[in-house]
Amino acid sequence: MNRIGRALLNYLIKGLLIVLPITLSIYIVVWCVTTVDSWLNLNNILGVDPRTGESRNIPGFGLALVLALILLAGIFVTNFVTEPMYNWFNRWMNRLPGLNFIYSSIKDLTEAFVGDEKKFNHPVTVEVVPGVKRIGFLTQNDLASIGLPGECVVYFPFSYSFAGQVCVVQRDSVKELNMNAAEAMKLVVSGGVSHI
Repeated sequence: MNRIGRALLNYLIKGLLIVLPITLSIYIVVWCVTTVDSWLNLNNILGVDPRTGESRNIPGFGLALVLALILLAGIFVTNFVTEPMYNWFNRWMNRLPGLNFIYSSIKDLTEAFVGDEKKFNHPVTVEVVPGVKRIGFLTQNDLASIGLPGECVVYFPFSYSFAGQVCVVQRDSVKELNMNAAEAMKLVVSGGVSHI
């Protein structure tokens, strides 16, 4: 009986390792689609189905519309917006009280992960206490301009989270990793269980 119980537990764990990631991935995608659809409330635009009398609903139409708008915005900015116009818009947004903090923070965070000037593209390790190292990303190489010569800024993402911690450390305690930024982020966010 003990052997059968161990075998059943083993099968249960293996099944959980297969089903849980698939289920959570599907749930997150469905949640994103339904959330965007509910934000846009496109059912009223699509009209009423004459056979049932209910509002027409096309699952994913809202998400597809948002992605199309983002794509069109990217095409427009790339082909029609010049650098002076872009700089003028940024200066204007930075002058608006309250909105400037939100806009600049979101813009900086977005540019840190995507775009031409990615910030989290330099994975490093830092020895935080003797014998213990943390994996992070070098974001500022030299802080002499603010009176901290020989020091740098390293961002340490948390495992299983999109949050992180910014630390100022001695530049000589930072060692570069022999891996690309995507692999390093995956390793940290997965809690170290992701294969390298």
